[in-house]
Amino acid sequence: MADKKATEEERGVLEQFMIPFYHVSKRVPLFPGKNNTDSEAGLFGISEEDLKKYRENYNENAREAALEILKDDDIVDCLDKLPMDGEETIIAFGDSITEDAQGWFTILQHVLEISTEDADFNFINAGVSYNTTAEALRRIDRDVVVHEPDWVIVALGTFDAQRLNIAPERTLLPLSETWENVETIQTILETRIENPIIWITPAPVLNEMLEENLLYDFTIKPEDLSPVQDVISGKQGAIIDSSGKRMGKTQPQAWNYLPDGLHHSLSGHIETTKAIIKKLAQPKDAE
Repeated sequence: MADKKATEEERGVLEQFMIPFYHVSKRVPLFPGKNNTDSEAGLFGISEEDLKKYRENYNENAREAALEILKDDDIVDCLDKLPMDGEETIIAFGDSITEDAQGWFTILQHVLEISTEDADFNFINAGVSYNTTAEALRRIDRDVVVHEPDWVIVALGTFDAQRLNIAPERTLLPLSETWENVETIQTILETRIENPIIWITPAPVLNEMLEENLLYDFTIKPEDLSPVQDVISGKQGAIIDSSGKRMGKTQPQAWNYLPDGLHHSLSGHIETTKAIIKKLAQPKDAE
């Protein structure tokens, strides 16, 4: 039972900006009580029933988004060409844009499960909110390698480029460290999985919206994120959205984002999901 109940205003913030991006089991994976949803709900100041309802709603939103994608004949044609038989273990290794309970990975899961006959996929969301490449690298063995995946989708780099409001003179990680971390992630994975690593280039951040949101104590400027995008798009494997244009061809569109300008709306996640499917449907020599 929560000691302090969330107010209606707090519930609005929780529903949009916190609950989708926070799963206690990912923060304390070695704690025996990590899956106790009653305790987890108490942290949010809501009941266990409310927490379960929120998560059911997020999952249903993702499923509805998947059904919308499946109305696209081009996507259906691409799905027929995917190099998968329905029994693969697929891991998404990323930050909060990946951990999002109604994000691109959950949408992709629904798309593949709906469209694949006798599907028996094993989907593992190894996204942890606000992770830099350094923080992700530290947990790659526990969260990725141990599961012996067939496919790994890496979606990292956005939070390397953040500048803390209290120390705006530098990015949180220098570009050289981002490069080394990404290179190490590639080396670890390419010796352990048979399929190409799938790299998702970080999408632009609407920094003006981010600066106006009191929840965040950092900014992510285009000039800081662009070199990180170049690092990711230069890796070996399948590169998703190498030009970083999936949120808008000429400029990122606000409707593809939450009001923080950082995390993606359902429409934004749909664009990422489509980009993944289209890329994987290409012949290997086109990668």
